[in-house]
Amino acid sequence: MSFYSYKNANASCCPGMISGDATQGLQEKVCVQVKRVYDSALWQEQIDNAVVTITSFAQVSSGCNSCNPCNPCNPCGCDPCGCNHVSPCGCNGANPCDACGDTVPPTSTPVPPITFESCRSSTTEASIRNLTVERLCDRPCFARVRCTVDVPIDILFMDSRCIEYIGKGVVSVDRDVLLSIPDESIVPYTLEAMASAICVSGCFVGNNQFKMTVCVTIILKVLADVEILVPSYGYCAIPPAEEFADSVCTEFFSLPLFPTASPCNTGHVSAQNVGCTCNNACRCDCTPHSCGHGNSCQCRC
Repeated sequence: MSFYSYKNANASCCPGMISGDATQGLQEKVCVQVKRVYDSALWQEQIDNAVVTITSFAQVSSGCNSCNPCNPCNPCGCDPCGCNHVSPCGCNGANPCDACGDTVPPTSTPVPPITFESCRSSTTEASIRNLTVERLCDRPCFARVRCTVDVPIDILFMDSRCIEYIGKGVVSVDRDVLLSIPDESIVPYTLEAMASAICVSGCFVGNNQFKMTVCVTIILKVLADVEILVPSYGYCAIPPAEEFADSVCTEFFSLPLFPTASPCNTGHVSAQNVGCTCNNACRCDCTPHSCGHGNSCQCRC
C-alpha cells in the first residue's frame, strides 16, 4: 500500500496531515542536505512565429496491428505509399515496426511536403545560457538577472509518404527579471529553470525549420546546496505494496460478515402482502414484540 492508502493501519508513522499538536511526537533534530530555494519567479507567455530548427529526427513506428492506409507496414496488403515490400512488415528491407508505438532510427530522409502535427516539451529541465547577475545598490537583496532559457521540445511531423517523424528542437526565451539573491558565501548559489511548452499551431518553412505558436511556462529559481537542521518524527515506516488486482474485492471484503439488525419499532406494522405455502397472496396483520422475539402475525390466504 502507499503512505496514503486507506488500508494503512499505522498512519501515525507515515507522512500526511497532522491533527492536534504538531510538536507531539518530535524525537530529534536532523541535519539534511537539500537544495534551498532562496527565490523563485514564474511567467507564462504565448510566443508567436517562433522559428525552431530540428537538430535530429527519428521515424515513429505506426504499429503493426492497425490497418492504417498511411501505415507502410500495415498487414492488410495494401501499399498506398508505394513501398517496395520485401518483407511482410517493412519497406525496402527495413522493419520500422520492431518497436511498435516507439521511435526507431530513420530509414530515410523525410520527403517533402512536410506536414506539421504537434509539439510539446520533452522534459521539464531547461538550460540557462548568457547569464548575467547585476546587484542593485538601492535594493541590496535584489539583482537584475538576464539570461536565455532554452526549452527542449519534440516536434511531430509527417512527410508526403504518410510516414511520421519526431524531431528534436529548442525554443529559446530571453528573460530580464528581478530576483532576490543571497549574500556571497563559500558555497555558491546557482540559477536553475523549469519549463513546459506546448504548440498551438505550426508549419514547415524549409531548411529543417518550423514556424510555430508556442505556449511556454518557465520557472526561474535561485538555489544553493545546503545542510539544514529540521525537526524529525523519526524514520518513515514503509508499508507493503498494495497490489492493484487485489482492489477488485476490497469493498466486498470490507462488508460485515453478518447483516446488522435494524432497530425495533413500536406500534402496529401496516398490513402487507406475503407469499403463502399455497402460492396464494395473503394479508398479514403483524404486531411487533420486544427485541429478539419477532412478530406476532395472523395471516389469511
